[in-house]
Amino acid sequence: MVDPAPSPEEFTIGAARPSEVEALSALAVRSKAHWGYPADWLEAWGPQLALSRADLENREVFVARGSAQPVGFYSLAFRNCASLEHLWMDPRFMGRGLGRRLVEHAVARTALRGYPTLQVDADPHAESFYVRMGAIHVGWVPAPVSGTARLLPRLVIPVPPADA
Repeated sequence: MVDPAPSPEEFTIGAARPSEVEALSALAVRSKAHWGYPADWLEAWGPQLALSRADLENREVFVARGSAQPVGFYSLAFRNCASLEHLWMDPRFMGRGLGRRLVEHAVARTALRGYPTLQVDADPHAESFYVRMGAIHVGWVPAPVSGTARLLPRLVIPVPPADA
């Protein structure tokens, strides 16, 4: 049974604060661990899951907060393409619409930058979520971990123009 919790509309989304970097990194690890990955994989992914203060300066990082507590976040990188680098939810809030709200926010931010698509190299467990969000599978990205070959689905989410 799912615990009663605030609806997605009861959360605020705002820019990440430097004081939240450690809490957000821990949230990413909890979210990834939700899928039952082995401990050695989670340890190997530690640097990829961690946010730094420099990340806040070089990317757009937005946090969903409930009662001022971070419950989810995403980060965007803008280079040759717009890329969703992180999207993590506290497992207690998965399946409640907050992830959808964060993706919609990320797509709107991407539109403001004028990019026509948002690229996502997704965890295989999250692919169906992104497809429900309108993502299109365009390929595979090698992502070996601890000597195990893995492929991540590469997806793109079409981004409507900001004035649409």
